[in-house]
Amino acid sequence: MDAMMITEILGELLKHLGLSFEGIDVKKEEDMMRVEIMSKDASRIIGWHGETLNSVQHVLKSIIRQKENLERSPFLLLDVDGYRKSQEDKVCKIAEQKADFVRRTGSRVALAPMSPYFRRVVHLFVANNPKLSDIMTESAGQGDYRQVVLRLKKAVKKEDMGEELSPVIESNDNDGLDNLDI
Repeated sequence: MDAMMITEILGELLKHLGLSFEGIDVKKEEDMMRVEIMSKDASRIIGWHGETLNSVQHVLKSIIRQKENLERSPFLLLDVDGYRKSQEDKVCKIAEQKADFVRRTGSRVALAPMSPYFRRVVHLFVANNPKLSDIMTESAGQGDYRQVVLRLKKAVKKEDMGEELSPVIESNDNDGLDNLDI
């Protein structure tokens, strides 16, 4: 899977869907391809809470998987006008704020349920940020209710092992994680 192939397939797909764009930029980032679509009509490509963007991404992955005869869908991420990047930055900022709370209180904190992609973003952000070296993450829950839990590394005690974690989500705590789209 190369950048030129992704650009050609996505360009044809967007034209077929009647979604205007000025350009497509493909960059390899670690184990994924980040595909930035430049468009004067970005909101139309994004759709309601990213639904159109998610759908285009899904179809693109399916086409590439079939065309390249891959066992699994390729790991690529579509973005338009920095939309996804701003969501990733927001999730990381919230994780950093919650980590400060964990340090002050010594308590574990569960972030709002989020998609596997955004959980991965938080896990990698915490693991690779030297300022958060005292914090560890784990996932808890199942399905659509799966959450990232932040805790102090040194707080892992025998009595904490196997303890059921109740989600820390309060209806009046608007942490900004309710509109994540992936």
